Amino acid sequence: MIIALLLLFMVFHNASSSSALGTNVAARPDVVNIGAIITFDSVVGKIAKLAIAIAVEDVNSDPEILNGTKLTLKMQNSRSNDFLGIVDLALQFMENDTVAIIGPQFSATARMLSHIANDLKVPLLSFSATDPTLSRVQFPFLVRTTRSDLFQMTAVADLVAFYEWRDVIAIYVDDDLGRNAIAALGDKLAEKRCRISYKVPLKPKATKDDITKALISVSSMESRILIVHIYTNWGLQMFSEAQNLMMMGSGYVWIATDWLSTILDTDHSLPFVATKDIQGVLTLRMYTPESELKTRIQSRWSNLMRGFNGSSFGLNTHGLYAYDSVWLLALAIDSFLARAGNVSFSNDSNVSDLRGGKVCIFNEGSQLVQSILEVNATGVTGPLKFNPDGDLINPAFEVINVIGTGTRTVGYWSNSSGLLVDPPEKPQRKKQSNGSSTSSQQLYSVIWPGQTTQKPRGWVFPENGKKLRIAIVSRVSYHEFVSVKGTDVTGYCVEVFRAALNELPYGVPYKFVLFGDGKVNTEPNELLHKIQTGELDGLVGDITITTSRTKLADFTQPYVESGLVVVAPIRKLNSSAWAFLRPFTPMMWGITCIFFLVVGAVVWILEHRTNKDFRGPPRKQFVTVVWFSFSTWFFSHKENTVSTLGRFVLIIWLFVVLIINSSYIASLTSILTVEQLSSPIKGIENLATGNDPIGFLNGSFAERYLTDELNIHRSRLVPLNSPEEYEKALEDGPSAGGVAAIVDERTYMELFLSVRCGYSIVGQEFTKMGWGFAFPRDSPLAADMSTALLKLSEKGDLQKIHDKWLMKSACSAQGTKQAVDRLPLKSFWGLFLLSGIACFLALLLHVIRLVHQFYRYSDSDCESSLHGRLRSFVSFVYKREQEEKKSRTKRRRTEKASNKIVHERF
Repeated sequence: MIIALLLLFMVFHNASSSSALGTNVAARPDVVNIGAIITFDSVVGKIAKLAIAIAVEDVNSDPEILNGTKLTLKMQNSRSNDFLGIVDLALQFMENDTVAIIGPQFSATARMLSHIANDLKVPLLSFSATDPTLSRVQFPFLVRTTRSDLFQMTAVADLVAFYEWRDVIAIYVDDDLGRNAIAALGDKLAEKRCRISYKVPLKPKATKDDITKALISVSSMESRILIVHIYTNWGLQMFSEAQNLMMMGSGYVWIATDWLSTILDTDHSLPFVATKDIQGVLTLRMYTPESELKTRIQSRWSNLMRGFNGSSFGLNTHGLYAYDSVWLLALAIDSFLARAGNVSFSNDSNVSDLRGGKVCIFNEGSQLVQSILEVNATGVTGPLKFNPDGDLINPAFEVINVIGTGTRTVGYWSNSSGLLVDPPEKPQRKKQSNGSSTSSQQLYSVIWPGQTTQKPRGWVFPENGKKLRIAIVSRVSYHEFVSVKGTDVTGYCVEVFRAALNELPYGVPYKFVLFGDGKVNTEPNELLHKIQTGELDGLVGDITITTSRTKLADFTQPYVESGLVVVAPIRKLNSSAWAFLRPFTPMMWGITCIFFLVVGAVVWILEHRTNKDFRGPPRKQFVTVVWFSFSTWFFSHKENTVSTLGRFVLIIWLFVVLIINSSYIASLTSILTVEQLSSPIKGIENLATGNDPIGFLNGSFAERYLTDELNIHRSRLVPLNSPEEYEKALEDGPSAGGVAAIVDERTYMELFLSVRCGYSIVGQEFTKMGWGFAFPRDSPLAADMSTALLKLSEKGDLQKIHDKWLMKSACSAQGTKQAVDRLPLKSFWGLFLLSGIACFLALLLHVIRLVHQFYRYSDSDCESSLHGRLRSFVSFVYKREQEEKKSRTKRRRTEKASNKIVHERF
């Protein structure tokens, strides 16, 4: 009986406890508890504290938002960042049936509380935790109501790429906020072929000494692009120390993330010294579009600050996002209550036992989170709507330039349009599928540190930096390019390199590192690999730029244009008794003779019936045609043309003869007056298809080109090391163990041929390449040296250096002149075609005229058979036209007389 009474008591006790711990009503509750965890004494915290309080007041004063339900706000000051202190604040809220917590303010705190929120199922709405690694997959109850640093770092990367910088230095706070944001920046820079060349992590509570040491290390770096992502409480001290170290002058670029714009927006009364330290700095600000609601809030804030006790402070973007977080939560609670209808909690006995009091789990926490993510409204900061990843849509930033005692917006960045001078809400072109914007990226001009509008180069060679290790190949031959005598290094390539360095606006300390034993040329690819691994900082010499080599290093603008050519022995062509036939090819001679005869025959046909000069016995007419045809070559024909068609054909033919005659005379003059040389090898095609051995410079890329590109068997290739070996191999020839030709670069061969007149370049240059200086990949020095080489070329200094070292002496620069090409038929086929068309048209018109005349003549002819009419037509064509007219007249008179006699008889 006693046991039964105890069980009944426990049931009623549990029921009453459950009633006391939870609320389960069908109607809307009168009050909903929300909390806020903020650091009151921070720049962001003091703004957010007031903004949240104002937002709660505005929500409760509007009966249409929660339909009678009121928000009860309780704020907690997170003075310490220790784990137990932050956890205790969160558990305190859950002892009071809190449905959501606004905050925490810092990313590290948000990460800690998110684990608790997952267990207690209470939503966290953070208005300033920007760590890009805070994922909703890991923390489903964390809702970021601000912009992730992923987008801010994308904007920074776009800025770096826009100004065509390549290397940056990142100065950041060494915690979750800094490390993860800079990691995101590195990824975004890599997408644009940029990089973070040096990272400077600082402790979250960095001292003045820590900052000074970090900046001193930065000053010794080559890059002058500094990205600063730190906290607001000691951020200005960073620029103060940089000013003391002379790092805020010309040449430096400082890009601060939105922490600097937060300070500028909050404290409008910064002392002159502070603003002087940040002149020319670029910073970002989360973009909030202009609206009537924003103007009203800012006006209200200003009025509130006039009566505020203590120093006033401005409303920054974090305060606007904190204000919108309250409204976002109120709209979500309204939607949640309309759908779920109740708010209930259950006791977490495990945590309660640890704290010695009750700690509640929000039973409908998941539903409230879903309601938050489904909100679609417009707030002070713009659209309050989330994408599938849980981020607010349309992320955008302002790009701000600090000038004087104020700031100037030089452009905007949005995730959809990139960098533009117009606000993001204006219609912009959408990005293409590859991520690039179809509209050109642009910004207004910037005043950089040092009060200059010229875009900084982005890097310098530091005065206290180490000397560049520049490799020099000690050549076995062609010392005009690189010559090493002890410690003295000279030559064309070396002088061009030094002249280019003198054109740079900054000093570059360097030292030459010699390679080669003076017996065998060092393979350039070996040195390029050393550049790739960091053992060397550059390579100077006669280095040909090839596709494979550009994968190992960056090359400058070519300072010598070169390509592979074929050099072979040549022999002199002596004049002969038949030299007059050499201007034309046999085909040209044959076609010309045929056309002489054809034109003569056509003129004879056209003139035969009307011109007595083209009549007579057959033998005489044949001689006349032949004589007339070939006499037109000298314009000495005596026969006159009387018919219009004959004159038309003849004038066209005389024009053709004039062109052919002039070309023949010019070519024959060249043949008889210019020394002619010839070689059995006509070029690379002729050489590749044969079986003769081919010489090449040992260590040159020519060997790989001949085998890989032209498929010449390696057994045919003979490596040679010097011009003397070239000459001996060519003199010996294939029959005596030498080579038929040498394949090497034109620049080398011009030097070789300048004092050796028995050889020449045959055929055409069959590759187009150049020489350049090599530097490590992505080295800014490669681009600056290219600009310097262009300046040398424009001023003519490059040509002067070329003439000094590579001026030709004994023989022509082009090698000895090869035999003049014989004039082929293809050079004149147009003229022959014109003459042929004239002959055809004239013959066609002449035949039509003859047929017409014949039919007039045949009307009175008694012949009626086909054979008889054909014979009559031939006879008609052969007769002279005047004789034909007399015969026809006489015949008509005879016919009239006969008809008269017959008539008289009858």
